[in-house]
Amino acid sequence: MARLRMIQAINSALREEMARDPKVILFGEDVRMSLFGDTKGLFEEFGPDRVRDTPISEVLLTGMAVGAAAAGYRVVLHLMYANFLYTGFDAIANQAAKLRYMTGGQIKLPIVFMASCGGGRSSAAQHSDSPHPMFMNLGGVHVATPGTPADAKGMLKSAIRDDNPTIYLTAGGRGGSAGDVPDEDVTTPIGVSFCAREGTDITVVPIGSMVRPTLTVAERLAKEGISVEVIDPRWMVPLDTSLILKSLTKTGRLVVVDEARDLCSAASQIAAVAADQGFSDLKAPVRRLTVPDLAIPYSPPLERAVLPDAEKIEASIRELVSYKAG
Repeated sequence: MARLRMIQAINSALREEMARDPKVILFGEDVRMSLFGDTKGLFEEFGPDRVRDTPISEVLLTGMAVGAAAAGYRVVLHLMYANFLYTGFDAIANQAAKLRYMTGGQIKLPIVFMASCGGGRSSAAQHSDSPHPMFMNLGGVHVATPGTPADAKGMLKSAIRDDNPTIYLTAGGRGGSAGDVPDEDVTTPIGVSFCAREGTDITVVPIGSMVRPTLTVAERLAKEGISVEVIDPRWMVPLDTSLILKSLTKTGRLVVVDEARDLCSAASQIAAVAADQGFSDLKAPVRRLTVPDLAIPYSPPLERAVLPDAEKIEASIRELVSYKAG
């Protein structure tokens, strides 16, 4: 077991998968230079035939990824920031998400569209979105939102080996967060959620970047006798709600923390499932803690004001734990 930062865990997964399978290729914007650190050293180890810098043209890159995957490669396309996925959206939505179905399974598209998402670094409106809800609605793509270094590695390895396209979004402002990562070849099962902390008073479902602050709050509240159960869904598609509903039968209270805009967020879907399938277990309204429906500000104080954080998570938990109907 090694203690790695998230970007180191991602780098380890890429290195291991490229060594394991010569069909795995990596290309994208500045992957050779590795501005984020997650592709560091891969060009030197695997050479220009398998690691290649590309022009800054996302519409070109996503089309290249579809073509290379259809030709038999396992593609990792690094797009740097999740906002840049918007520019390459056509090939993702109209080709990658649909070609396997439209060809009756004759074409496999093992592609990982990798990007850094979320705020916390004053990167301004065009570099700070968490757009996973948009991709959840496509059908035909997996959506991965790892919240820990161990899952960042395990989920990336699973995504590379899978024959379906995956949108792989890592928490940009938390790339330096450290955690224990297994040394052995461990993959994280696709579409399986995880109980990160057991509790009895309230269930909190944090998505991606929100896992770490939620666990911090849960540990702090435990000292006051408030028992928080934390369920990390890990995969937005396929979304495993079984563990969330099981937890809800125990606690009766639910907070979903999602660094996406409130309207049509992943939190909205999870809250709808809770209301639809777990209504009889609810002791209080479901609380969605999300981002207001606006652009992420550049100003650090304004950015902090719109993003979910530990203080807001704690306030939501306290409000629901003390809630009394009527």
